[in-house]
Amino acid sequence: MKHQSLIFTNLVASTLDKTIKELSPNGIFVLVDENTEKYVLPRIKSESVAIATAPVIKIKAGDTNKNIEALAHVWKQLGDSGATRSSLLVNIGGGMVTDLGAFAASTFKRGIRFINIPTTLLAAVDASVGGKTGINFNGLKNEVGTFCEADTVIISTSFFNTLPAEELKSGYAEMLKHALLTSADEFNALTTTDITLLQEDELLDLLRRSVEVKRRIVVEDPHEHGLRRALNLGHTAGHAFETMAMERKKPIPHGYAVAYGLIVSLVLSHMKYRFPTEPLYRLAGYVLDNYGAFAITCDDYPRLLQLMGHDKKNECAGRVNFTLLKEIGTVECGVTVPEDDITAALDIYRDLMHL
Repeated sequence: MKHQSLIFTNLVASTLDKTIKELSPNGIFVLVDENTEKYVLPRIKSESVAIATAPVIKIKAGDTNKNIEALAHVWKQLGDSGATRSSLLVNIGGGMVTDLGAFAASTFKRGIRFINIPTTLLAAVDASVGGKTGINFNGLKNEVGTFCEADTVIISTSFFNTLPAEELKSGYAEMLKHALLTSADEFNALTTTDITLLQEDELLDLLRRSVEVKRRIVVEDPHEHGLRRALNLGHTAGHAFETMAMERKKPIPHGYAVAYGLIVSLVLSHMKYRFPTEPLYRLAGYVLDNYGAFAITCDDYPRLLQLMGHDKKNECAGRVNFTLLKEIGTVECGVTVPEDDITAALDIYRDLMHL
């Protein structure tokens, strides 16, 4: 995997111009969705010389549009506009845009260079770093994709003032996950911080610490053969919740699904390794207060188990693997959990969420 430059700054346009000058592409293309076209692109174009006149490719917003039709649209626009293997794609948006844009770039003409500029907290802390690209396919989230790092990721908090509180909380759930992988001090600090009250530079420093957790893990295990599976904490159940919400035609933000999945993972961690109850109850209380509850009943268990069985982290058919914790900062990856234990954990999740 190629080396990735990760830049934390609130001087986005000048940093982008400098980066593009160093890369010296023979053509620049910009990918946005409907939201970033309206709220972010005008500001960057007015301040950046490099992309002021660059062709803009627009896709529909929302994770339900992270599909093969949107991907084909990006490929076609690149081809029709004369993109070559020496061209550069600048992805400006949330995780949906950076996931799909990175996949498009990694496959168009067998790979062109790209820059990610995440405009949501979730994309900054999760989707824009680590080299995972992809689209949803056949009703399953991120079912088709590649591993391909952006040449540069420019991470800024200067666009977050355009976000609703729900979007900030969605990204914060991934930061909670990184804290659980790191230390009790980090976890306790995050669960006593109101993210909506932080200034841009304060949040940028907090975000830098969180992203560095992921980056350290990715550098050691870029293709998810071992240690990187730690980053799947909360995602086995979380992706199942997220897919179920889509099936109900009532989608929930990815970070909300991860927050609920973290509770299931810590319950299983307690069942398997006696993970301490204090951080488990602290997390459950924080999630309930800030994210509400994802409502499930016993009737939903078979479908949830089926969805967990489809998870890409499972190496054998019929076995569901989880990332679990012995304690905060001590991770066990690829733990096969029997269905009876999963349903018991879902029962406890419902109790903790007052369902």
